Amino acid sequence: MQARKLAVEGAIEFTPRVFPDDRGLFVSPLQEEAFADAHGGPLFRVVQTNHSRSKRGVVRGVHYTTTPPGTAKYVYCASGQALDIVVDLRVGSPTFGKWDAVLLDQRDHRAMYFPVGVGHAFVALEDDTVMWYLLSTAYEPRNELALSVLDPALGLPVDPGVEPILSERDQVAITLAEAERRGLLPEYATCVEIERRLSEVPQTA
Repeated sequence: MQARKLAVEGAIEFTPRVFPDDRGLFVSPLQEEAFADAHGGPLFRVVQTNHSRSKRGVVRGVHYTTTPPGTAKYVYCASGQALDIVVDLRVGSPTFGKWDAVLLDQRDHRAMYFPVGVGHAFVALEDDTVMWYLLSTAYEPRNELALSVLDPALGLPVDPGVEPILSERDQVAITLAEAERRGLLPEYATCVEIERRLSEVPQTA
């Protein structure tokens, strides 16, 4: 498995080997040794998995979790094709305000690691695009926040070639500047400390 650090500090792209044959194919989108080598520690203890299915043109995000508690994610596209986007929302981060994007599809079977405190968005490029997440914390609605995926200051690549389809929540989400003004963004130092503790928790805990 190959690992590549992204433009957002702490975010990583993983590209596994794919083994096709006349029956189909086999691929392992998460490998602990490769993750630990790239991240500097083991994967967080998984407490929840999420599964979403979207039709072409659906744009979800930018979503993030208040920190604390914060959430780290490992994301994989199980079917279809999506442009997966990570946005650095951590005040004090060396890459604050920057973003990066990775095409997740059924050819290369890439996956992405999202460190604590960053924002997540994706654009479904095909019908029946299925995204699968591993999460370090359980979903708690009161901890979940959203920024506008159409914020011109961010300039995210969200045009799928059709009119973007957004939830009501995402349509009214505020900009990055407004979130910072309201004190709604996580602090980088806090995020780094929480992530350090996550790496120390054994998988069997």
